[in-house]
Amino acid sequence: MNVDELEQQVQLQKKKKKKRKKIIIIILLCVLLIGGSVGAILYFMPQKEEKKEVVKKKKKEVQKSLQIVDLKSNKRPIAVMIDNNTGSNNASNHAGLQEAYITYEIIVEGGLTRIMAIFKDRDVSLIGPVRSSRHYFLDYALESDAIYAHFGWSTFAENDIRALGVNNLNGLYLSAPYWRENTIAAPHNVFTTTEKLYEAAKDQGYSVESDQWLLLNYSVDEIQLNKPKKEKVDGKTEEVENSELITANQISIPYSPSQERSYQYDQERKVYLRFTNGVMHQDKTTHEQLHYKNIIIQQVANSTLDSYGRQDLNTVGSGNGYYITDGYALPIHWEKSARGEKTKYTYSDGSQIKVNDGNTFIQIQPVIYQPSFS
Repeated sequence: MNVDELEQQVQLQKKKKKKRKKIIIIILLCVLLIGGSVGAILYFMPQKEEKKEVVKKKKKEVQKSLQIVDLKSNKRPIAVMIDNNTGSNNASNHAGLQEAYITYEIIVEGGLTRIMAIFKDRDVSLIGPVRSSRHYFLDYALESDAIYAHFGWSTFAENDIRALGVNNLNGLYLSAPYWRENTIAAPHNVFTTTEKLYEAAKDQGYSVESDQWLLLNYSVDEIQLNKPKKEKVDGKTEEVENSELITANQISIPYSPSQERSYQYDQERKVYLRFTNGVMHQDKTTHEQLHYKNIIIQQVANSTLDSYGRQDLNTVGSGNGYYITDGYALPIHWEKSARGEKTKYTYSDGSQIKVNDGNTFIQIQPVIYQPSFS
């Protein structure tokens, strides 16, 4: 081999080495590039997914917040006594009842009834007709720690309001929060507003805040009473139909031979339309038929106190009733340990009832009568 051939081989070897180096460098660059891309994807993907989850969670929280009450608000409720004996137009003379988050109806003298509506966190510009107090209504105002608004009182109510130290706004002595409508015959013509009542409460030195106001256990998820129960059958957990379930599209609640309340289920709106003695119960101003998401029937023993026929109720103790929502009813048990304590509502298995997000009408029915469902 001559010198020229030897040098050609050396140059050829150098070219091969350079080529190998380039290939190695290209491979390394590709590996680094691919690795970097994968790393970037792994780095950024979780963040994007995490952001999506946070957004979904926030949307879910917004959707799940209660509409009927603000659980974060400690504004104290106001319970207003409402006349329910206003003559032939008693089914269209009530104002503001639709804005109450809880409403009670209870027997009074003469087989008639009276209403107590509880308001919170809503500015209601017309409420009434406001009427006088009966002592057993205090038990239901106290359990929501409500300021008690009324125009007059029975002797029994007067004594109990003073003995129990109830924060009350009596129209006989406080003219500021109330006025009379001259177009309506007295005593069925007294009206008020939530703004005037809260102003009067402050003037009396009453606290307008409370952390003891919540009475019912609300559910942000729709309660379905017809949902099958989970029970053990032959050692296995199976879903079985609740044998206590009652279809409740039509409800009748008698109070006396002259007074009956009824409801008709509106399947499209998922609310109960209210009737008083067979007549649509409408708002005085809007003429809208009153409607309720939840109905609780609480059966309570009553008795007569005097020759005038004033009533007494066994509000402290226990008894039976029904919880009704979305076209179905279930039997419940109620228990109240003292006048100022909260009434506890439970199912037959002892579990506390949850009510749907919406307004609730609590019908305190004399135990001698029974409701009917269809």
